[in-house]
Amino acid sequence: MAADTEPLRTQADLLRRGLAELRTEDAELASILDAEIIRQHRTLSLVSSSCAAGPRTLAASASALLNVTVEGTPGRRHHAGCENADLVESLAIRRAKELFAAQYAGVQSHSASNANYQVLSALAEPGDTILGMALDHGGDLTHGSSLAFSGVHYKAIRYGTTAQGAIDYQQVRQLALAHRPRIIICGATAYSRIVDFQRFRAIADEAGAILLADISHIAGLVATGRHPSPIDAAHVTTCCTHRQLGGPRGGLILSGRDADTKVPGLRSSFRRVLDQAVFPGMQGAPAVNMIAAKAAALGYAKSVQFDAYMGRVRTIADEMADAFMERDYEVVGGGTENHTILLRLHGGISGSIAESALEKCAIIVSKKRGPGEIRSAFAANGLCIGTGSIAQRYLDSQGCRELVDLVCRILDQVKPHGGQQYILEPALQQQFRRQTEALCAMYPIVEYGDR
Repeated sequence: MAADTEPLRTQADLLRRGLAELRTEDAELASILDAEIIRQHRTLSLVSSSCAAGPRTLAASASALLNVTVEGTPGRRHHAGCENADLVESLAIRRAKELFAAQYAGVQSHSASNANYQVLSALAEPGDTILGMALDHGGDLTHGSSLAFSGVHYKAIRYGTTAQGAIDYQQVRQLALAHRPRIIICGATAYSRIVDFQRFRAIADEAGAILLADISHIAGLVATGRHPSPIDAAHVTTCCTHRQLGGPRGGLILSGRDADTKVPGLRSSFRRVLDQAVFPGMQGAPAVNMIAAKAAALGYAKSVQFDAYMGRVRTIADEMADAFMERDYEVVGGGTENHTILLRLHGGISGSIAESALEKCAIIVSKKRGPGEIRSAFAANGLCIGTGSIAQRYLDSQGCRELVDLVCRILDQVKPHGGQQYILEPALQQQFRRQTEALCAMYPIVEYGDR
């Protein structure tokens, strides 16, 4: 057999060959992939659901496990040739259980949205009542929005926040007792305060409901003890693996002390019905290469480096919230207790206009409706900012204040132009972009730098 046709022996061999082939045989795609790395280096992401996956996670996601079909769970597959896939999935399960002190962990879900739908399908029938946080108060589409599966197939009741931006637990209890939902969902996508999972469980128990906690946006803070854990408070907990854990796009389903108890109204335990809801219920063969990437990320999440990273996430969030308030911006709730800052804009510009203007200056944010907002997300005057990505750049106090100052100066220069139109002059765009790129150079993405 010729030397250049010998079987590749290691993951490293395969990665090297794949990268070489991309550059020589598909230069168009290779150039786009390289351009994305450059874009990430030269922009500052303040998206609350964003952080950079580490090189080990990227490498694991590119493994030859992509080629393996493994319907079922480790040791109970519907296909042969799964010995290494079983080891990888068992490793990911063990690490997830250890990281979150859970009794049960399912690691096959393709996303947190999938995980939420799988849990809902396991525990509720179409038409059952669910109680979740309203979208314009910080909730998630999968928690009962009329735009999503959860709001179409279930009768969705929504709770909100107080005028101070905190969850209205009194309203949650009143709605739970009035409607007796099958499932109460706690967790949010744009909520800056601590979630009292124990209080939610007390309400759920009083109303005879199952409690589902979605911690996708705070999983890293929970794992490192910087936010209370719902694992033993909720019957079931879900999260994604990419927002704070630095893993691939994927989901986890977790359960603590209730894992082996019977689901109310069913003969099976939570553990059993959750497994069945994923396969064969709503998902076929999982992406085993992504399970390997989850295992890599979960392993890193147990390290002292990750703990320090989550510490920076919190510190930077407090500093940025204070800096925005010093510039007379309203921070919903008067501050933050996690990684999220929800701003109300002034000057008449919408979140959509602000998002576009900042993007032109290489700063990425997310438009967002705030509590009580009746306009659409495109017209609403809110921005949601998160500190996951910039914490990976090791921004210090001075860097935080320079970044907030830059954001505010950009927004101050967005001017009305012809009725409802707002513009940022091209010359200013270039000036501000250079300042953003200077901050990027001063605070690079450490994980993607040279060692």
